[in-house]
Amino acid sequence: MSPTIIITVLLAYFAVLFLISHYTSKNATNQSFFQANKSAPWMLVAFGMVGTSLSGVTFISVPGTVGASHFYYFQVVLGYFIGYFIVAYVLLPLYYRYNLTSIYTYLQHRFGFFSYKTGASMFIISRTLGATLRLYLVINVLQLFVLDQWHIPFWFTALIILLMIIVYTFKGGVKTIVWTDTLQTFFMLLALIICVLYIIMEMDLSIGEAWRSMKESGHLNIFNFDVNDKKFFLKQIIGGAFITVSMTGLDQEMMQKNISVKTLKDSQKNMITFSAIMVFVNFIFLFLGGMLTMYSSSLGMDVKGDDLFPTIAMKVLPGIIGLVFIVGLISALFPSADGAITALTASFCIDILGMNRNNMLDEKQKSALRKKVHLTFSGLFLLMVLFFKWLDNKEVVSILLDIASYTYGPLLGLFAFGIITKRKIQDNVAPIICVLAPAMAFVLDKTSAMWLGGYKFGFEMLAINGLITFSGLMLISNKSNQAEIDAREI
Repeated sequence: MSPTIIITVLLAYFAVLFLISHYTSKNATNQSFFQANKSAPWMLVAFGMVGTSLSGVTFISVPGTVGASHFYYFQVVLGYFIGYFIVAYVLLPLYYRYNLTSIYTYLQHRFGFFSYKTGASMFIISRTLGATLRLYLVINVLQLFVLDQWHIPFWFTALIILLMIIVYTFKGGVKTIVWTDTLQTFFMLLALIICVLYIIMEMDLSIGEAWRSMKESGHLNIFNFDVNDKKFFLKQIIGGAFITVSMTGLDQEMMQKNISVKTLKDSQKNMITFSAIMVFVNFIFLFLGGMLTMYSSSLGMDVKGDDLFPTIAMKVLPGIIGLVFIVGLISALFPSADGAITALTASFCIDILGMNRNNMLDEKQKSALRKKVHLTFSGLFLLMVLFFKWLDNKEVVSILLDIASYTYGPLLGLFAFGIITKRKIQDNVAPIICVLAPAMAFVLDKTSAMWLGGYKFGFEMLAINGLITFSGLMLISNKSNQAEIDAREI
Protein backbone atom coordinates (compact mmCIF):
# COMPACT_ATOMS: atom_id res chain seq x y z
CA MET A 1 0.00 0.00 0.00
CA SER A 2 1.20 3.50 -0.79
CA PRO A 3 2.87 5.25 2.15
CA THR A 4 1.07 8.42 1.08
CA ILE A 5 -2.33 6.78 1.61
CA ILE A 6 -1.39 5.48 5.05
CA ILE A 7 0.01 8.83 6.18
CA THR A 8 -3.05 10.66 4.81
CA VAL A 9 -5.45 8.37 6.69
CA LEU A 10 -3.47 8.69 9.94
CA LEU A 11 -3.33 12.49 9.64
CA ALA A 12 -7.08 12.61 8.99
CA TYR A 13 -7.63 10.36 12.02
CA PHE A 14 -5.55 12.64 14.23
CA ALA A 15 -7.31 15.72 12.84
CA VAL A 16 -10.64 14.33 14.06
CA LEU A 17 -9.16 13.77 17.55
CA PHE A 18 -7.82 17.31 17.55
CA LEU A 19 -11.22 18.75 16.60
CA ILE A 20 -12.89 16.82 19.41
CA SER A 21 -10.23 18.10 21.80
CA HIS A 22 -10.74 21.66 20.60
CA TYR A 23 -14.46 21.65 21.31
CA THR A 24 -14.38 19.67 24.57
CA SER A 25 -11.57 21.70 26.12
CA LYS A 26 -13.25 25.09 25.78
CA ASN A 27 -13.38 26.84 29.17
CA ALA A 28 -11.39 23.94 30.63
CA THR A 29 -10.49 24.05 34.33
CA ASN A 30 -8.54 21.78 36.63
CA GLN A 31 -11.84 20.24 37.71
CA SER A 32 -12.80 19.41 34.12
CA PHE A 33 -9.30 18.02 33.50
CA PHE A 34 -9.49 15.69 36.51
CA GLN A 35 -13.22 14.86 36.67
CA ALA A 36 -14.92 16.29 33.55
CA ASN A 37 -16.96 18.43 36.01
CA LYS A 38 -18.79 15.20 36.95
CA SER A 39 -20.97 15.60 33.88
CA ALA A 40 -19.74 12.82 31.56
CA PRO A 41 -22.57 10.78 29.93
CA TRP A 42 -22.43 7.29 31.41
CA MET A 43 -23.09 5.55 28.06
CA LEU A 44 -20.08 7.25 26.47
CA VAL A 45 -17.89 6.39 29.46
CA ALA A 46 -18.96 2.72 29.30
CA PHE A 47 -18.22 2.42 25.59
CA GLY A 48 -14.95 4.38 25.72
CA MET A 49 -13.62 2.31 28.62
CA VAL A 50 -13.60 -0.75 26.35
CA GLY A 51 -10.75 0.76 24.33
CA THR A 52 -8.88 1.74 27.49
CA SER A 53 -9.20 -1.75 29.00
CA LEU A 54 -8.26 -3.69 25.88
CA SER A 55 -5.23 -1.66 24.72
CA GLY A 56 -3.12 -2.26 21.64
CA VAL A 57 -1.48 -5.29 23.24
CA THR A 58 -4.87 -7.02 23.51
CA PHE A 59 -5.56 -6.15 19.87
CA ILE A 60 -2.41 -8.05 18.90
CA SER A 61 -1.93 -10.65 21.62
CA VAL A 62 -5.37 -12.15 22.34
CA PRO A 63 -5.85 -13.48 18.77
CA GLY A 64 -2.33 -14.88 18.96
CA THR A 65 -3.05 -16.96 22.08
CA VAL A 66 -5.61 -19.23 20.42
CA GLY A 67 -3.08 -21.39 18.54
CA ALA A 68 -1.35 -22.53 21.75
CA SER A 69 -4.01 -21.97 24.43
CA HIS A 70 -7.31 -22.35 22.56
CA PHE A 71 -10.06 -20.19 24.15
CA TYR A 72 -8.64 -20.54 27.70
CA TYR A 73 -8.29 -16.77 27.97
CA PHE A 74 -12.08 -16.60 28.08
CA GLN A 75 -11.88 -18.12 31.58
CA VAL A 76 -10.12 -14.92 32.69
CA VAL A 77 -12.78 -12.84 30.92
CA LEU A 78 -15.49 -14.61 32.94
CA GLY A 79 -13.55 -13.63 36.05
CA TYR A 80 -13.45 -10.04 34.80
CA PHE A 81 -17.24 -10.09 34.54
CA ILE A 82 -17.58 -11.10 38.20
CA GLY A 83 -15.06 -8.47 39.26
CA TYR A 84 -16.92 -5.64 37.53
CA PHE A 85 -19.97 -6.28 39.76
CA ILE A 86 -17.75 -6.01 42.86
CA VAL A 87 -16.36 -2.71 41.57
CA ALA A 88 -19.87 -1.42 40.79
CA TYR A 89 -21.51 -2.30 44.10
CA VAL A 90 -18.63 -2.16 46.62
CA LEU A 91 -16.03 0.34 45.42
CA LEU A 92 -18.04 2.90 43.45
CA PRO A 93 -20.41 3.64 46.39
CA LEU A 94 -17.32 4.28 48.50
CA TYR A 95 -15.83 6.72 45.99
CA TYR A 96 -19.09 8.64 45.59
CA ARG A 97 -19.67 8.74 49.33
CA TYR A 98 -16.42 10.70 49.79
CA ASN A 99 -16.79 12.64 46.50
CA LEU A 100 -13.24 11.69 45.58
CA THR A 101 -11.15 13.12 42.76
CA SER A 102 -8.31 10.70 43.47
CA ILE A 103 -9.51 7.35 44.76
CA TYR A 104 -6.40 7.00 46.96
CA THR A 105 -7.64 9.86 49.14
CA TYR A 106 -9.83 7.18 50.76
CA LEU A 107 -6.69 5.67 52.30
CA GLN A 108 -5.95 8.98 54.02
CA HIS A 109 -9.50 9.17 55.36
CA ARG A 110 -9.29 5.62 56.64
CA PHE A 111 -5.67 5.18 57.78
CA GLY A 112 -3.59 8.32 57.44
CA PHE A 113 -0.90 10.14 55.52
CA PHE A 114 1.62 7.32 54.95
CA SER A 115 -0.95 4.77 53.75
CA TYR A 116 -2.35 7.37 51.37
CA LYS A 117 1.03 8.24 49.89
CA THR A 118 1.95 4.55 49.64
CA GLY A 119 -1.21 3.66 47.74
CA ALA A 120 -0.78 6.54 45.30
CA SER A 121 2.91 5.70 44.79
CA MET A 122 2.09 2.06 44.04
CA PHE A 123 -0.34 3.20 41.37
CA ILE A 124 2.14 5.65 39.82
CA ILE A 125 4.90 3.03 39.62
CA SER A 126 2.62 0.32 38.27
CA ARG A 127 0.78 2.44 35.72
CA THR A 128 4.00 4.04 34.45
CA LEU A 129 5.60 0.63 33.88
CA GLY A 130 2.50 -1.00 32.43
CA ALA A 131 1.40 1.86 30.18
CA THR A 132 4.85 2.55 28.72
CA LEU A 133 5.40 -1.15 28.13
CA ARG A 134 2.12 -1.49 26.24
CA LEU A 135 2.94 1.69 24.32
CA TYR A 136 6.35 0.29 23.36
CA LEU A 137 4.98 -3.06 22.18
CA VAL A 138 2.41 -1.44 19.88
CA ILE A 139 4.78 1.22 18.52
CA ASN A 140 7.26 -1.57 17.84
CA VAL A 141 4.67 -3.44 15.75
CA LEU A 142 3.99 -0.29 13.72
CA GLN A 143 7.72 0.23 13.33
CA LEU A 144 8.48 -3.32 12.18
CA PHE A 145 5.55 -3.74 9.80
CA VAL A 146 5.17 -0.20 8.40
CA LEU A 147 7.68 2.47 9.30
CA ASP A 148 10.97 0.61 8.93
CA GLN A 149 10.39 0.34 5.20
CA TRP A 150 10.21 4.13 5.07
CA HIS A 151 13.48 4.37 7.06
CA ILE A 152 11.81 6.32 9.87
CA PRO A 153 13.74 5.81 13.16
CA PHE A 154 11.97 4.31 16.15
CA TRP A 155 12.66 7.30 18.43
CA PHE A 156 10.98 9.63 15.94
CA THR A 157 7.89 7.41 15.75
CA ALA A 158 7.60 7.32 19.55
CA LEU A 159 8.11 11.09 19.79
CA ILE A 160 5.44 11.89 17.18
CA ILE A 161 2.86 9.57 18.80
CA LEU A 162 3.43 11.09 22.24
CA LEU A 163 3.25 14.61 20.81
CA MET A 164 -0.11 13.71 19.24
CA ILE A 165 -1.37 12.47 22.61
CA ILE A 166 -0.16 15.65 24.35
CA VAL A 167 -1.90 17.87 21.79
CA TYR A 168 -5.38 16.46 22.36
CA THR A 169 -5.16 15.78 26.13
CA PHE A 170 -3.10 18.74 27.36
CA LYS A 171 -5.98 21.08 28.06
CA GLY A 172 -9.18 19.03 28.31
CA GLY A 173 -7.96 15.96 30.22
CA VAL A 174 -10.73 13.56 31.23
CA LYS A 175 -13.41 15.75 29.65
CA THR A 176 -11.72 15.28 26.26
CA ILE A 177 -10.72 11.65 26.77
CA VAL A 178 -14.31 10.54 27.44
CA TRP A 179 -15.17 11.60 23.87
CA THR A 180 -11.95 10.65 22.06
CA ASP A 181 -11.92 7.19 23.66
CA THR A 182 -15.49 6.63 22.49
CA LEU A 183 -14.52 7.42 18.91
CA GLN A 184 -11.37 5.30 19.09
CA THR A 185 -13.20 2.34 20.61
CA PHE A 186 -15.67 2.53 17.71
CA PHE A 187 -12.85 2.42 15.14
CA MET A 188 -11.09 -0.41 16.97
CA LEU A 189 -14.24 -2.56 17.06
CA LEU A 190 -15.06 -1.70 13.45
CA ALA A 191 -11.58 -2.86 12.41
CA LEU A 192 -12.03 -6.05 14.42
CA ILE A 193 -15.37 -6.89 12.78
CA ILE A 194 -14.10 -6.10 9.27
CA CYS A 195 -11.08 -8.36 9.76
CA VAL A 196 -13.24 -11.22 11.07
CA LEU A 197 -15.70 -10.98 8.18
CA TYR A 198 -12.93 -10.74 5.57
CA ILE A 199 -11.10 -13.82 6.88
CA ILE A 200 -14.37 -15.80 6.87
CA MET A 201 -15.04 -14.71 3.27
CA GLU A 202 -11.44 -15.46 2.26
CA MET A 203 -11.79 -19.02 3.61
CA ASP A 204 -15.17 -19.36 1.84
CA LEU A 205 -16.99 -20.25 5.07
CA SER A 206 -20.17 -19.13 6.75
CA ILE A 207 -20.03 -18.11 10.41
CA GLY A 208 -21.59 -21.45 11.36
CA GLU A 209 -19.06 -23.40 9.27
CA ALA A 210 -16.20 -21.39 10.76
CA TRP A 211 -17.50 -22.22 14.24
CA ARG A 212 -17.67 -25.94 13.44
CA SER A 213 -14.18 -25.91 11.93
CA MET A 214 -12.74 -24.32 15.08
CA LYS A 215 -14.59 -26.83 17.25
CA GLU A 216 -13.25 -29.77 15.23
CA SER A 217 -9.71 -28.41 15.48
CA GLY A 218 -10.02 -28.16 19.28
CA HIS A 219 -9.51 -24.41 19.38
CA LEU A 220 -12.92 -23.82 21.00
CA ASN A 221 -11.86 -25.48 24.27
CA ILE A 222 -12.66 -22.92 26.97
CA PHE A 223 -12.11 -24.71 30.29
CA ASN A 224 -8.84 -26.22 31.50
CA PHE A 225 -9.27 -28.85 34.22
CA ASP A 226 -5.57 -29.51 35.04
CA VAL A 227 -5.26 -28.21 38.62
CA ASN A 228 -1.46 -27.85 38.37
CA ASP A 229 -1.63 -25.81 35.17
CA LYS A 230 -1.48 -22.02 35.36
CA LYS A 231 -4.56 -22.01 33.12
CA PHE A 232 -6.70 -24.19 35.44
CA PHE A 233 -10.20 -22.73 35.17
CA LEU A 234 -10.67 -21.83 38.86
CA LYS A 235 -7.30 -20.06 38.95
CA GLN A 236 -8.19 -18.11 35.83
CA ILE A 237 -11.72 -17.13 36.91
CA ILE A 238 -10.73 -16.17 40.47
CA GLY A 239 -7.61 -14.44 39.19
CA GLY A 240 -9.63 -12.57 36.58
CA ALA A 241 -12.03 -11.28 39.25
CA PHE A 242 -9.16 -10.01 41.40
CA ILE A 243 -7.47 -8.46 38.36
CA THR A 244 -10.63 -6.46 37.68
CA VAL A 245 -11.06 -5.36 41.29
CA SER A 246 -7.40 -4.33 41.52
CA MET A 247 -6.54 -3.08 38.05
CA THR A 248 -9.89 -1.44 37.34
CA GLY A 249 -11.53 -0.69 40.69
CA LEU A 250 -8.31 0.40 42.43
CA ASP A 251 -6.77 2.10 39.39
CA GLN A 252 -7.04 5.87 39.09
CA GLU A 253 -6.93 5.74 35.28
CA MET A 254 -10.00 3.50 35.06
CA MET A 255 -11.90 5.05 37.94
CA GLN A 256 -11.35 8.69 36.96
CA LYS A 257 -13.78 8.11 34.09
CA ASN A 258 -16.34 6.35 36.26
CA ILE A 259 -16.36 9.05 38.93
CA SER A 260 -16.68 11.70 36.20
CA VAL A 261 -20.31 10.52 35.83
CA LYS A 262 -22.77 12.72 37.75
CA THR A 263 -24.50 10.11 39.92
CA LEU A 264 -23.58 6.79 41.51
CA LYS A 265 -26.54 5.06 39.84
CA ASP A 266 -25.40 6.14 36.38
CA SER A 267 -21.81 5.17 37.17
CA GLN A 268 -23.00 1.69 38.14
CA LYS A 269 -24.98 1.47 34.90
CA ASN A 270 -21.78 2.38 33.10
CA MET A 271 -19.80 -0.39 34.82
CA ILE A 272 -22.36 -3.14 34.20
CA THR A 273 -22.88 -2.11 30.58
CA PHE A 274 -19.13 -1.96 30.09
CA SER A 275 -18.69 -5.45 31.58
CA ALA A 276 -21.18 -6.99 29.14
CA ILE A 277 -19.51 -5.29 26.17
CA MET A 278 -16.09 -6.50 27.36
CA VAL A 279 -17.19 -10.14 27.48
CA PHE A 280 -18.60 -9.93 23.95
CA VAL A 281 -15.60 -8.09 22.48
CA ASN A 282 -13.04 -10.43 24.02
CA PHE A 283 -14.94 -13.39 22.59
CA ILE A 284 -14.80 -11.80 19.12
CA PHE A 285 -11.03 -11.32 19.50
CA LEU A 286 -10.69 -15.01 20.35
CA PHE A 287 -12.92 -15.95 17.42
CA LEU A 288 -10.66 -13.88 15.15
CA GLY A 289 -7.66 -15.68 16.62
CA GLY A 290 -9.19 -19.05 15.77
CA MET A 291 -9.86 -17.92 12.20
CA LEU A 292 -6.36 -16.50 11.77
CA THR A 293 -4.82 -19.72 13.14
CA MET A 294 -6.75 -21.88 10.68
CA TYR A 295 -6.08 -19.46 7.82
CA SER A 296 -2.32 -19.42 8.44
CA SER A 297 -2.30 -23.23 8.59
CA SER A 298 -4.15 -23.44 5.26
CA LEU A 299 -1.42 -21.26 3.72
CA GLY A 300 1.36 -23.34 5.27
CA MET A 301 2.61 -20.34 7.28
CA ASP A 302 4.68 -20.87 10.42
CA VAL A 303 3.61 -17.78 12.30
CA LYS A 304 2.09 -17.64 15.77
CA GLY A 305 1.66 -15.59 18.92
CA ASP A 306 1.91 -11.81 18.73
CA ASP A 307 3.17 -11.99 15.13
CA LEU A 308 0.07 -13.80 13.83
CA PHE A 309 -2.41 -10.94 13.36
CA PRO A 310 0.01 -8.24 12.10
CA THR A 311 1.82 -10.62 9.73
CA ILE A 312 -1.37 -11.80 8.02
CA ALA A 313 -2.95 -8.34 7.98
CA MET A 314 0.10 -6.55 6.59
CA LYS A 315 1.77 -9.19 4.40
CA VAL A 316 -0.96 -11.54 3.19
CA LEU A 317 -4.29 -9.72 3.00
CA PRO A 318 -5.07 -6.87 0.55
CA GLY A 319 -3.73 -3.40 1.32
CA ILE A 320 -7.13 -2.05 2.36
CA ILE A 321 -7.33 -4.66 5.16
CA GLY A 322 -3.80 -3.75 6.19
CA LEU A 323 -4.94 -0.14 6.47
CA VAL A 324 -7.95 -1.22 8.53
CA PHE A 325 -5.56 -3.12 10.82
CA ILE A 326 -3.37 -0.03 11.30
CA VAL A 327 -6.38 2.16 12.12
CA GLY A 328 -7.62 -0.47 14.58
CA LEU A 329 -4.18 -0.74 16.19
CA ILE A 330 -3.83 3.03 16.54
CA SER A 331 -7.37 3.18 17.94
CA ALA A 332 -6.39 0.61 20.55
CA LEU A 333 -3.07 2.32 21.27
CA PHE A 334 -4.22 5.88 22.01
CA PRO A 335 -6.89 5.17 24.69
CA SER A 336 -4.48 3.17 26.85
CA ALA A 337 -1.76 5.85 26.60
CA ASP A 338 -3.78 9.08 26.80
CA GLY A 339 -5.75 7.91 29.82
CA ALA A 340 -2.60 6.74 31.59
CA ILE A 341 -0.79 10.07 31.19
CA THR A 342 -3.89 11.98 32.34
CA ALA A 343 -4.44 9.70 35.35
CA LEU A 344 -0.78 9.88 36.37
CA THR A 345 -0.93 13.66 36.10
CA ALA A 346 -4.04 13.73 38.30
CA SER A 347 -2.61 11.34 40.89
CA PHE A 348 0.75 13.09 41.12
CA CYS A 349 -0.82 16.57 41.38
CA ILE A 350 -3.46 15.60 43.93
CA ASP A 351 -1.84 12.74 45.87
CA ILE A 352 1.85 13.58 45.86
CA LEU A 353 1.91 17.39 45.50
CA GLY A 354 -1.35 17.91 47.41
CA MET A 355 -2.59 20.47 44.90
CA ASN A 356 -6.23 20.32 46.05
CA ARG A 357 -5.19 21.08 49.61
CA ASN A 358 -2.81 23.90 48.70
CA ASN A 359 -4.65 27.17 49.32
CA MET A 360 -1.54 29.20 48.51
CA LEU A 361 -2.01 28.59 44.77
CA ASP A 362 -4.78 30.17 42.72
CA GLU A 363 -6.53 28.39 39.82
CA LYS A 364 -4.10 29.77 37.25
CA GLN A 365 -1.05 28.62 39.22
CA LYS A 366 -2.58 25.18 39.76
CA SER A 367 -3.27 24.91 36.04
CA ALA A 368 0.36 25.84 35.22
CA LEU A 369 1.61 23.23 37.72
CA ARG A 370 -0.69 20.56 36.29
CA LYS A 371 0.54 21.25 32.75
CA LYS A 372 4.18 20.94 33.85
CA VAL A 373 3.43 17.57 35.46
CA HIS A 374 1.57 16.44 32.32
CA LEU A 375 4.56 17.29 30.13
CA THR A 376 6.95 15.64 32.57
CA PHE A 377 5.06 12.35 32.48
CA SER A 378 4.89 12.55 28.68
CA GLY A 379 8.69 12.93 28.62
CA LEU A 380 9.04 10.03 31.05
CA PHE A 381 6.86 7.89 28.79
CA LEU A 382 9.16 8.65 25.85
CA LEU A 383 12.26 7.72 27.85
CA MET A 384 10.69 4.48 29.10
CA VAL A 385 9.58 3.47 25.59
CA LEU A 386 13.12 4.07 24.27
CA PHE A 387 14.50 2.10 27.24
CA PHE A 388 12.29 -0.90 26.41
CA LYS A 389 13.42 -0.67 22.80
CA TRP A 390 17.03 -0.67 23.94
CA LEU A 391 16.45 -3.78 26.05
CA ASP A 392 14.69 -5.51 23.14
CA ASN A 393 14.32 -8.63 25.28
CA LYS A 394 10.91 -10.28 25.63
CA GLU A 395 11.94 -12.08 28.82
CA VAL A 396 12.86 -8.79 30.48
CA VAL A 397 9.57 -7.33 29.30
CA SER A 398 7.72 -10.24 30.91
CA ILE A 399 9.54 -9.66 34.20
CA LEU A 400 8.65 -5.98 34.14
CA LEU A 401 5.00 -6.84 33.55
CA ASP A 402 5.11 -9.13 36.58
CA ILE A 403 6.64 -6.37 38.69
CA ALA A 404 3.90 -3.97 37.57
CA SER A 405 1.18 -6.45 38.49
CA TYR A 406 2.70 -7.06 41.95
CA THR A 407 2.22 -3.41 42.87
CA TYR A 408 -1.55 -3.85 42.81
CA GLY A 409 -1.38 -6.48 45.59
CA PRO A 410 -0.65 -3.90 48.31
CA LEU A 411 -3.45 -1.69 46.95
CA LEU A 412 -5.82 -4.64 47.15
CA GLY A 413 -4.74 -5.38 50.71
CA LEU A 414 -5.00 -1.75 51.85
CA PHE A 415 -8.48 -1.17 50.45
CA ALA A 416 -9.76 -4.58 51.58
CA PHE A 417 -8.50 -3.98 55.12
CA GLY A 418 -10.12 -0.57 55.20
CA ILE A 419 -13.48 -1.78 53.91
CA ILE A 420 -13.75 -5.14 55.71
CA THR A 421 -12.35 -4.25 59.15
CA LYS A 422 -12.90 -1.42 61.61
CA ARG A 423 -9.34 -1.60 62.95
CA LYS A 424 -6.79 1.19 62.87
CA ILE A 425 -3.16 0.59 61.86
CA GLN A 426 0.24 2.04 62.67
CA ASP A 427 0.14 4.29 59.64
CA ASN A 428 3.89 4.96 59.48
CA VAL A 429 4.60 1.21 59.23
CA ALA A 430 2.20 0.65 56.30
CA PRO A 431 4.84 1.45 53.62
CA ILE A 432 7.10 -1.31 54.99
CA ILE A 433 4.26 -3.85 54.82
CA CYS A 434 3.44 -2.78 51.26
CA VAL A 435 7.04 -3.33 50.15
CA LEU A 436 7.54 -6.65 51.95
CA ALA A 437 4.28 -8.19 50.68
CA PRO A 438 5.18 -8.18 46.93
CA ALA A 439 8.68 -9.44 47.79
CA MET A 440 7.23 -12.38 49.73
CA ALA A 441 4.71 -13.06 46.94
CA PHE A 442 7.53 -13.11 44.39
CA VAL A 443 9.53 -15.67 46.40
CA LEU A 444 6.41 -17.81 46.88
CA ASP A 445 5.66 -17.67 43.15
CA LYS A 446 9.16 -18.79 42.17
CA THR A 447 9.32 -21.67 44.69
CA SER A 448 5.73 -22.98 44.57
CA ALA A 449 6.46 -25.85 42.16
CA MET A 450 9.17 -27.17 44.48
CA TRP A 451 7.23 -26.83 47.75
CA LEU A 452 3.68 -27.52 46.55
CA GLY A 453 4.10 -30.67 44.48
CA GLY A 454 4.37 -29.02 41.08
CA TYR A 455 1.64 -26.43 41.69
CA LYS A 456 2.21 -23.19 39.79
CA PHE A 457 0.48 -19.95 40.65
CA GLY A 458 -1.37 -18.16 37.88
CA PHE A 459 -3.35 -14.96 38.07
CA GLU A 460 -4.41 -15.85 41.62
CA MET A 461 -0.99 -14.62 42.78
CA LEU A 462 -2.49 -11.13 42.83
CA ALA A 463 -4.99 -12.30 45.47
CA ILE A 464 -2.18 -13.98 47.44
CA ASN A 465 -0.21 -10.74 47.32
CA GLY A 466 -3.23 -8.85 48.62
CA LEU A 467 -3.75 -11.45 51.38
CA ILE A 468 -0.14 -11.11 52.53
CA THR A 469 -0.60 -7.33 52.69
CA PHE A 470 -3.89 -7.75 54.58
CA SER A 471 -2.22 -10.08 57.10
CA GLY A 472 0.67 -7.68 57.58
CA LEU A 473 -1.73 -4.80 58.23
CA MET A 474 -3.53 -6.96 60.76
CA LEU A 475 -0.25 -7.43 62.66
CA ILE A 476 0.26 -3.66 62.96
CA SER A 477 -3.37 -2.89 63.84
CA ASN A 478 -5.48 -2.54 66.94
CA LYS A 479 -9.15 -2.15 67.71
CA SER A 480 -10.83 1.09 66.78
CA ASN A 481 -14.35 2.18 67.62
CA GLN A 482 -16.66 3.65 65.01
CA ALA A 483 -16.40 7.13 66.51
CA GLU A 484 -12.63 7.14 65.94
CA ILE A 485 -13.06 6.04 62.32
CA ASP A 486 -15.74 8.67 61.72
CA ALA A 487 -13.48 11.34 63.19
CA ARG A 488 -10.64 10.43 60.80
CA GLU A 489 -13.03 10.44 57.86
CA ILE A 490 -14.29 14.00 58.42
